[in-house]
Amino acid sequence: GANIGGWSLYAHEGKLKYCYNYGGFGNTFVTSKEKLSPGQHQVRMEFAYEGEGLGKGGTVSLFVDGDEVAQGKVEATLSNIFSADDGLDVGEDSGAPVSPDYGPVGNHFNGEVKGVQLSIAEDENEGQVVDPKDAVRAMFGRQ
Repeated sequence: GANIGGWSLYAHEGKLKYCYNYGGFGNTFVTSKEKLSPGQHQVRMEFAYEGEGLGKGGTVSLFVDGDEVAQGKVEATLSNIFSADDGLDVGEDSGAPVSPDYGPVGNHFNGEVKGVQLSIAEDENEGQVVDPKDAVRAMFGRQ
């Protein structure tokens, strides 16, 4: 994603944070209440889409080491691909930033990312404009 639409999962001011950028028209944030303790952690974001059809909202849940640490509501989602040329970044938002919390340079994660998993439940693929598998291949192809 980018400043004209996308999502980002990151640490900000020591807390796990998620930003959903609705096409550059507004941002929704979900932030953990507590700061991350020093050391290695597994972080996860889950999005539960609410309703059928395109553009609906959903519930965002954030997890640290398997424990839910925050939950929030995204009121609406974009029904198209976020960006044709600014896909998936890991450890750094290398294009125009999704979130206003960090700038376009100097936003890299200074720890070690040991793995990333992106999965979409099979039943959530129905009715999508772009097959999610094709979208993921395109995003990773631009790394």
